[in-house]
Amino acid sequence: MGEDAESPKINHTFLRDYVTEADVISTVEFNQTGDLLATGDKGGRVVIFQRETESKGESEEVGETGDCGEYNVYSTFQSHEPDFDYLKSLEIEEKINKIRWLPQQNAAHFLLSTNDKTIKLWKVSERDKRPEGYNLKDEEGRIKDTSTITSLQVPVLKPTDLMVEVRPRRVFSNGHTYHVNSISVNSDGETYLSADDLRINMWHLGITDRSFNIVDIKPANMEDLTEVITAAEFHPHHCHLFVYSSSKGTLRLCDMRASALCDRHTKLFEEPEDPGSRSFFSEIISSVSDVKFSHSGRYLLTRDYLTAKVWDLNMDKGPVETYQVHEYLRSKLCSLYENDCIFDKFECVWNSSDSVIMTGAYNSFFRMFDRETGRGVTLEAWRESSKPRAVLRTRRVYNGGKRRRGDVGVDSLDFTKKILHMAWHPSENIIAIAATNNLYIFQDRVNPETQLQ
Repeated sequence: MGEDAESPKINHTFLRDYVTEADVISTVEFNQTGDLLATGDKGGRVVIFQRETESKGESEEVGETGDCGEYNVYSTFQSHEPDFDYLKSLEIEEKINKIRWLPQQNAAHFLLSTNDKTIKLWKVSERDKRPEGYNLKDEEGRIKDTSTITSLQVPVLKPTDLMVEVRPRRVFSNGHTYHVNSISVNSDGETYLSADDLRINMWHLGITDRSFNIVDIKPANMEDLTEVITAAEFHPHHCHLFVYSSSKGTLRLCDMRASALCDRHTKLFEEPEDPGSRSFFSEIISSVSDVKFSHSGRYLLTRDYLTAKVWDLNMDKGPVETYQVHEYLRSKLCSLYENDCIFDKFECVWNSSDSVIMTGAYNSFFRMFDRETGRGVTLEAWRESSKPRAVLRTRRVYNGGKRRRGDVGVDSLDFTKKILHMAWHPSENIIAIAATNNLYIFQDRVNPETQLQ
């Protein structure tokens, strides 16, 4: 992407001047229409943002390529509280690991949220009317003396101020011994999966007291453990297919029609390792931190520490595309191991047409890659550009060769400012970026393919 190319514009930004651990955003997710955006944080809170519809005057003023409405806070609620496992004498954090929206069936919205152990189903609904004229209750809601009731009346609904109600509908607990790292809603709309380090369970949304174990990689002797499950997701169209990734860098596609217990995969996707390049860090940096099906269901997008890869479901010999996210860090792996940054788990996402992928990096940088040209761009989510309609600037990391003005040296990167969590609007070029305790929402006024030059 050229330095002078027009960049995505900031649609809205939610910034906080001070950082507490509880405020750090741990997950971001659009709903199926993109009108709602949910974030979860380490304090167990869920914040839902709603897209405001623009007025006709605003639409005429900015034109077809202008803003499509800002996202404003719609509802905030406490999803999880800190808990304690008395059997194992372990504290259970309230941190929200994942949020997934269910397909909307009526006026209400439903979402799943999970911490390390417990998954909850929440109903989000609006109420702008309240009933009045009860026969057995007075205006304050107190029960009337039936001896004073001389006639019956029909209660009526009276308009009232809009209220957003969030209520827990189901609590799915006791399904996991280890920390839950993924939840994924099935295309059948009735079931979902949850994955921890060693097992994947399938749940019915209407049944909370039991789940069905579909993958179990726990060895008889834990000393024989060589890999763990890092992420799992259902196929977007076929309810019998799902994929899970491992710390060894492999992907396993499973078909529930073949076997109820999917310990035997249908396909194994892995990239042959070059023996000449093997090092102490090879296994750590090859661990897959995220896996996502494309919207078409044909491809898989994965992220390991240094690269993002695209896999074709019909070709299991290796990835069809590999993108270097921050190859310049390869020489810094020793120091990244010492400060534990090498274990950071970056997410990756597709755009709505599966033509562009996005993933995070350090120094508040995030990267986009055009699949057709293979070209990438580095963008920065920074506070100075937090004004509405500001232009996102492109950045370049200097790692030898000719240094340009504005380049950032590798040794100058701030590894505390990491972009781990992000989401892409399901049908438009709008992205949500979580940077520590700040949420950035960017809107691109031009096709992203024209930007990646």
